[in-house]
Amino acid sequence: MENSSQNLPGCEGEHILQEKYKTQDNAKRFYDKEVCPYITDVMTDFIKKQTMLFIATADKNGESDSSFRSGQEGFVTVLSKEKLIYPEFNGNGVMASLGNISENGHVGMLFIDFLDTLTGLHINGKAKIVDALYFDKHLSQEESLKVTQAIKSLPQLQVTWVLVEVEEAYIHCSRNIPALQKK
Repeated sequence: MENSSQNLPGCEGEHILQEKYKTQDNAKRFYDKEVCPYITDVMTDFIKKQTMLFIATADKNGESDSSFRSGQEGFVTVLSKEKLIYPEFNGNGVMASLGNISENGHVGMLFIDFLDTLTGLHINGKAKIVDALYFDKHLSQEESLKVTQAIKSLPQLQVTWVLVEVEEAYIHCSRNIPALQKK
C-alpha cells in the first residue's frame, strides 16, 4: 500500500480494497473534494429540514447496532460547524444506542431526503450523552440557547440529549436514493 493512504480518511481495510478494486483515484478525489471535518452551511440548511435520521453505534466490543430517529423538522440542532445535538425520546426502553454511546462514543449518522432533493448526508463523530441539567458543563452559552429554543418546539418529552462532535461530514450521492411518495 502506498504511504499516502495514511493521510487519507477511512480505515486501512478501505484503502486495501481501493487498491484491490483499482478505485484509489476516485476515492482520493472524493476525499479531497467531498469530505469535510465540519458541517458546512449547505449541510446545516439540509439538517434543519430533516425529519429523520439513521444512527449507527457500537459497544465497547465493536458489536454494532443501527437505529432510526425521527421528529419534526429541525429536531436535530446544529450548534456550530463542529457540533450538533439531538433529543432522545422515550421509546421501547431498551436504550441500545445510548448504551453503546456510553461505552463507545463513535457514532455514524445518515440523513436521507427521500422526498425532495434525493440527497443524503453522512456525519461521523464522537457522541456523548448530555442531560439537560448539565448543558452548562458541555455547551457554550450560545449553544445552550439554541437547545433551549429547540426544546420549546419539540412536541415530545426528551429522555436525554446526544451531543455529537463532528469528525467528518459528506454529502451522499443522489444517484442511488429512491424517490418515495408521502401518503
